[in-house]
Amino acid sequence: MRILITGAAGYIASHTAERLRSIGHEVVGLDNFSDYYDVSLKQLNANVLNSKGITIEKIDLRFEQQLQKLPTDFDYIFHFAAQPGISATSSFEDYLGNNVIGTKNLLDFALKNKKLALFVNIATSSIYGIHATFDETVAPSPASFYGVTKLAAEQLVLASSRLGQFKACSLRLYSVYGPRERPEKLYTKLIANAFNNVPFPLFKGSENHLRSFTYVQDIVDGVVSVIGKEDVVNNEIINLGTEEENTTQQGIEIVEQILNKKIDLQIVEARTGDQLRTKAVIDKARRLLNYNPKTSLYDGLKAQVQWYQDNFL
Repeated sequence: MRILITGAAGYIASHTAERLRSIGHEVVGLDNFSDYYDVSLKQLNANVLNSKGITIEKIDLRFEQQLQKLPTDFDYIFHFAAQPGISATSSFEDYLGNNVIGTKNLLDFALKNKKLALFVNIATSSIYGIHATFDETVAPSPASFYGVTKLAAEQLVLASSRLGQFKACSLRLYSVYGPRERPEKLYTKLIANAFNNVPFPLFKGSENHLRSFTYVQDIVDGVVSVIGKEDVVNNEIINLGTEEENTTQQGIEIVEQILNKKIDLQIVEARTGDQLRTKAVIDKARRLLNYNPKTSLYDGLKAQVQWYQDNFL
């Protein structure tokens, strides 16, 4: 199969591209190499993918004309590209442009791919809101620009499938961690600060937040399992995560255990719109995709610590 992956130099998308290539698919990646975080980290991921025969085109989805250089013979499109997370440095316009306008432009491009079997939108538990503990039938209540615009993007994608333009689904991911995690995310920042003897800024009250911390390779298992199940997943929203819950404090303690080191914490003001609890309800994913996440938080964090040591120390 010939597969297009957006945001391919990013965290979860790069792992997905690598997996799809390893099972024999031809993979083309897109990324705008945004400076939202250190571009050298994206380049590190891109270099790994290039070494495995995956090409990455520098394309910004906000500008429709840039997509015109692409061929129109893709069998699948996996749409990871987005303005991520909750950040004081990102404006509403950043989220709107990257998550909504970019998605609309990609959908227009998808229509040109006459043999497209499935468009896979990568969504987020942030769509549910402050508490993400529900199945896919519950009405969304996003509480951040990120969640609001990712919901809009999801609905744009599903509108295409409702109209019969092509088959599509949306996968809502839960608190993904592991090797290549973005530098501002919890565990990469925690590990980096521990190794560099820098206090870790902990948002006030967040030590008690509950999360379905899900290892990236377990997420990739679910993402790639949609291939060949186009009729089953068409027009569906599917949660991907783990049913296991841990507090942020428990995660910090596991990293301390792995490093055999106490991490200095610096309490900072809480973030507006941060989720208080996520617990993935994955009955639908089990039923439709035979999805079964297996990695414990300890084993996943041990792999993430090793990745950091291998690349940054």
